[in-house]
Amino acid sequence: MAKAQKTASGNLKIRSALISVYSKEGLEPIIRRLHELQATLYSTGGTQAYIEKLGIPSIPVEDITGYPGILDGRVKTLHPAVFGGLLARREKGHLDQLKAYNIPEIDCVIVDLYPFEETVAATDDPAEIIEKIDIGGVSLIRAAAKNWKDVVVVPSKEEYALFLELLDDQDAEFSSYNRRELARRAFKVTSNYDIAIFNWFNEGTTDISFKYSIHRSDILRYGENPHQAGVFFGDFEQVFDKLGGKAISYNNLVDIDAAVQLMREFHLGRPTFAILKHTNACGIARRDTLPEAWKAALACDSTSAFGGIFITNTKIDLATAQEINQLFYEVLIAPDFDADALELLSKKGQRILLRIITYAVQPRSFRSLLNGVVEQDTDLKTETEADLKTVTRRPPTPAETGELMFAVKCVKHLKSNAIALVKGRQLIGMGCGQPSRVDALRQAIAKARAFGFDLAGAVMASDAFFPFPDCVEIAAEAGITAVIQPGGSVKDQDSIDACDARGMAMVITGFRHFRH
Repeated sequence: MAKAQKTASGNLKIRSALISVYSKEGLEPIIRRLHELQATLYSTGGTQAYIEKLGIPSIPVEDITGYPGILDGRVKTLHPAVFGGLLARREKGHLDQLKAYNIPEIDCVIVDLYPFEETVAATDDPAEIIEKIDIGGVSLIRAAAKNWKDVVVVPSKEEYALFLELLDDQDAEFSSYNRRELARRAFKVTSNYDIAIFNWFNEGTTDISFKYSIHRSDILRYGENPHQAGVFFGDFEQVFDKLGGKAISYNNLVDIDAAVQLMREFHLGRPTFAILKHTNACGIARRDTLPEAWKAALACDSTSAFGGIFITNTKIDLATAQEINQLFYEVLIAPDFDADALELLSKKGQRILLRIITYAVQPRSFRSLLNGVVEQDTDLKTETEADLKTVTRRPPTPAETGELMFAVKCVKHLKSNAIALVKGRQLIGMGCGQPSRVDALRQAIAKARAFGFDLAGAVMASDAFFPFPDCVEIAAEAGITAVIQPGGSVKDQDSIDACDARGMAMVITGFRHFRH
């Protein structure tokens, strides 16, 4: 039986390989190449059948262990005769023991684990999920990776292509660098796998643990500022088809996330357009046609719209594209684009065009703080009319109620302290990120007036309660007729009385929407 050899340069020449994989896609050329290189192949179960179907010989693991696969295949490779061949250092003492017990050296392991995460996503059946917890495969990977100085490990189908490339380029000679890099990838695979299993078992328990495993990452041009490095951990392509434009930056991603969370509130129903800058909406409007919605959203704050993030719930047509194309923007997001609209918009090569696939957001969110991380439930609450409690003598009219429901969706996505002023399903004024609610209201009123809006008959939404009646008094003086807020202040009655004294309507939702 041929043994692994170290060349003068310290490279490892593969002479034997144990192959036990779930996914066979991309495996055939590897098997054929190893056979051409006269490597002895060991395999198990379905993998062995696959190899033999290719007309290539392989030695069943049972011939090494002296035991058949037992317990419905749960135990096949878990045996000293297998793990001895993997863990033995290629030095006299260990090699003598292998010889004494007739254990072959195994100098390459190719494994692809049972698809645990895919199974969890596809079924709620605990028995089926449990059976997709790979034991032997993980053990093979860890053993081979631990002994990387003497063993080459291929820990998943994601490494098939790299392994084949190295086989072809180096005639099965693997450098110390190659072996260590594959070992690094191996422990990445097993750690991700263990985290996924833990999180499934931990769901619904009282054990609070912060463990996440995200398999994809992309290096960004830089972080929030050019002197900061940045990486995105996630699968952007699950949410978007990128149809054109420059590489997406850190700040683009933060704004895009805010845009998706905002439009999630409005994506059903009539055409709606939103414009965001630095995660805050500076324009939102709903109309009967998309060109009308665009013009109304732009009119909210045409100054801040320059260089913004644009998002709509409606397919972009040529008429709207022609209007949008006159203004510089960073990102345009839509569920689809007419062919002629896409052709026009694509001519501005640096502008990012995204087709949104899903408005779903993660149910849990987290961020780094101090020397740790805070995690919370994502704010997925969208108020309905059933949540509204009228607290003033005058209830809101049906028209005002519709405006209030629009306004509370707007204010939810502005940085605190936040105020949204709405009229005719249009965000005509907004104040956000202010140290006091009065400052936010005054900012909103000033912006509305600066862009020529008449506040008479408008409604006001606040992301949190009013500690004093001053905001109601200022709003009434500006012409605002109805207010929506979460309530909860010990001085709620002061604001309610201020509304009653001025003939205003106020509803309380019971839900605060702080955004820090």
